[in-house]
Amino acid sequence: MLRPITALIFVALAFAAVADETDLGPVTSLKVDLDRVVELGTVSSVNGVTSAGQPDEAALEVFADAGYATVIDLRGEGEDRGFDEAAVVEELGLHYVTLAVEGKDAVSFDNARKLDELLQEYPGPVLVHCGSGNRVGALLALRASLAGKDDESALELGRAGGLTSLESVVRERLAEGSGQ
Repeated sequence: MLRPITALIFVALAFAAVADETDLGPVTSLKVDLDRVVELGTVSSVNGVTSAGQPDEAALEVFADAGYATVIDLRGEGEDRGFDEAAVVEELGLHYVTLAVEGKDAVSFDNARKLDELLQEYPGPVLVHCGSGNRVGALLALRASLAGKDDESALELGRAGGLTSLESVVRERLAEGSGQ
């Protein structure tokens, strides 16, 4: 018979082994850690969409190799990407689309509708990114509200997509109810 502490150690080691096995697969969260995506060399979308911060060329190559078809960039024209992202994306054979979301006023139901239209128009899977994923999460939360989700469910989806410091802005928009 195993002693309780030995049994706990055994269970912990078994969980660690399972976790290591699952780490071998693609990164499959709504917002991804781009370093992890590059490290593993693979990524999968959640319902055809992945959120991220600013990708570099190596990350974009992984997305292209994983079958992504479109990159939607929410960064403004004046935001430094560190390279010619549009050229790299197009060279990899993906569609490059911009939807500038600059400033708190741009976190709006109108831009959430525009993002929804782009997600409908362009083939997937789709990488949607900004500098950190915060704006992506904000628009995904508002988009979820437009689709009929209650405020808490919309915010939860937004957080999963990268929503952080813009949460108070999203809460304000949701309270205004202008999405209906």
